[in-house]
Amino acid sequence: MSQKQERLIPTRELLRRFVPYFKRYRGMLLLDLFCASLTTVCEIVFPLIVRTVTNRAMSDPASITVRWVAGLGLLYLLLRVIDAAGAYWMQSRGHFMGARIERDMRSDLFEHLQKLSFTFYNNNKIGQLMARLTSDLFEIAEFAHHCPEEFFIASLKILVSFLILVRMNVRMTLLVFALVPLMIVLLRYFNKKMRAAFKECRHEVGEMNARIEDSLLGVRVVQSFSNEDVEMDKFGQNNESILKTKVRQYIAMAGFGTVTRVFEGLMYIVVLVSGAILLGQGRLLAGDYVAYLLFVGTLINSIRRIVDYMEQFQRGLTGLERFCEIMNVEPEIQDSPDARELTDVKGDVAFENVGFHYADDQNHEVLRHISEKVPAGTSVAVVGPSGSGKTTLCSLIPRFYDTTEGTVTIDGQDIRHITRKSLRRNIGVVQQEVYLFSGTVIDNILYGRPGASREEAVLAAQRAGADDFIQKLPDGYDTYIGERGVKLSGGQKQRLSIARVFLKDPPILILDEATSALDNESEHYIQESLSKLAEGRTTFTIAHRLTTIKNADVIWVLTENGVEEKGSHRQLIAKNGLYNEMYQMYSA
Repeated sequence: MSQKQERLIPTRELLRRFVPYFKRYRGMLLLDLFCASLTTVCEIVFPLIVRTVTNRAMSDPASITVRWVAGLGLLYLLLRVIDAAGAYWMQSRGHFMGARIERDMRSDLFEHLQKLSFTFYNNNKIGQLMARLTSDLFEIAEFAHHCPEEFFIASLKILVSFLILVRMNVRMTLLVFALVPLMIVLLRYFNKKMRAAFKECRHEVGEMNARIEDSLLGVRVVQSFSNEDVEMDKFGQNNESILKTKVRQYIAMAGFGTVTRVFEGLMYIVVLVSGAILLGQGRLLAGDYVAYLLFVGTLINSIRRIVDYMEQFQRGLTGLERFCEIMNVEPEIQDSPDARELTDVKGDVAFENVGFHYADDQNHEVLRHISEKVPAGTSVAVVGPSGSGKTTLCSLIPRFYDTTEGTVTIDGQDIRHITRKSLRRNIGVVQQEVYLFSGTVIDNILYGRPGASREEAVLAAQRAGADDFIQKLPDGYDTYIGERGVKLSGGQKQRLSIARVFLKDPPILILDEATSALDNESEHYIQESLSKLAEGRTTFTIAHRLTTIKNADVIWVLTENGVEEKGSHRQLIAKNGLYNEMYQMYSA
C-alpha cells in the first residue's frame, strides 16, 4: 500500500462504512442532534426578537412597555438557559460517543490486523500501522462527534434562515443565495486539494513513526558503528517531507478560507446595497432590514463554522480512509466454510506435490514438486543452500502461508479444511530470532498456554533447563525482562522460548535454526533442551550447523529442484552427494 498506489476512496463509500458505528449509539446521536437543534433555535430566535422590537419602535413606540420588554427578556433568558444545557450535553456526552466509536474502531482494526498473513507484514511498516491504530483513530473520534453535529446545525440554520428571509423579501433572498452554488464549486476544488494533502501528510507521519521505531530499536547497532549522523540524515529527510506536505496542506486551507471570506463579503454587500435601496423605497421595514443583516450574519457564521471545521473534517475523513484501506485487505489465510477442529493428533504429516511462490513474485517458484510423508514421532532435519525454501516449507505446515499447488495433510486431513486456531494449537515453533514480550519471565512462559497455572509454567521452565538461571534473577520468575527481553542473554531468551513450547505441549514441533545464533556453550545446553522437547513428537528441524542434526531420523536436502537427497546422516555421507559436500565444507 505505497503512497503512489493508494487511491482516494469516494466520500460516500467512507461514510457508508462509518454509519454502522453510529448505529450502536443511535440514542446518544439523536439526543445530541436534538440538543443541537435547541441551540440552533435559540440562536435563530434572537434576530426575530430584534426585528419585532425595531418594527414596533418604528410604528408604535408607546406600545413598548416595561412589562412587554421584561417578558421578552425573560423569554430570551429561558432560551439561553436551554442553549447552555444543550451545549453542555453536546460537549460532554457528544465527546463520549466519539470516544466509544474510536474504541470500537480500534478494537475492530486490531482484531483485523491479527488475522492478516505474514505477506501483509512483509510489505508494511509497523510504524505506519501504529499510526493508523492511534493518531488516525483519534481524529476519527473528533470527526464522529462533530461531523453530524456541525452539518446538522449548519443545514438547519441555512434552511430556517432561507424560509424566514424569503417571507421578508424574495428578491433579496434569491440574490444572496445565488452566490452559494458558485461558492460550493470553488470550495469543492480546494476541499479535494485539502484531502489529498492531509492524506499525504498522514502517510509521511507514518513513515516518520516507522523511521523512529527502526532507529531506536536499533540504537545499539547505531552507536556501535558511530552512525548517529547517518540516522539524523534519514530523520531529517522524513522531517523535511512532512514540512513540504504541510506547506501544501496549508496552501489548500488558505485557498479554502479565502474563498469563504470573499463570498462572505459579497453577501454582506448584496444585503447592504439592495436592502438600503428597498428601505429607501419603502418596500422594506427597518426591523426587517436589521433582522436581515442578523440572519445573513447567522448564515455566514454557519458557513464560517463549517470552514473552521473543514480541517478537522478532512483529518477525520483521511483517518477513516486509512482505516478502510486496512479493513479492505482480505486475510490470505482464512478458514474454509467446512473447516473442522483438529483433535486427537497423532502427528503424521504429508506433503503431496507441494509448490509455492509468493504473491508478489509469481515468476519465481520457491518450492516445487515436494512429495514426502513423515510418520508420527519422526525427527526430520531440513538442510540446503540459503534461499532453497527450508523455512518456507516448514511455514506451510501451520499455514503461515498457503501452498500455491498441492496439499499438506496432518493425520490424512487437508490442513486447509482445518480451523487455523486448532491447527496452530497443535504445532509448536521455536525460532532463531526469539521474540519475548515486555513483562515478566512468568508472563512470557504462560504465553505458551494462556490459562495454565504458575506451577505448570515452572515445570515447563525446569524441563527446558531454564529454572536455574531464572532462580538467580533479582525477582525470579517475576523479574521484568525489558522490551523484547533485552535484559537476558541470547541463550536465556531461547530457553524461555523453549519453556513456552514445553507448556504448550504440541504433538508437532518446528525448530527453525534455533541454535544458529548462540555460542558453543549455550548451543550445548539448548540442544539438550531441544532433544527433551522433541521426544515423542513429529519434529522438523531447519539447520545450518549440520553437526546438530546427525541424530535425525531422516534428513532432507532441499534445493530449487525440491528434495534432492534424503536419508539418515550415515546414508547421505555414504552416498557422497550434495549433503556430504555440505558436511565436509562445514566440518573443514
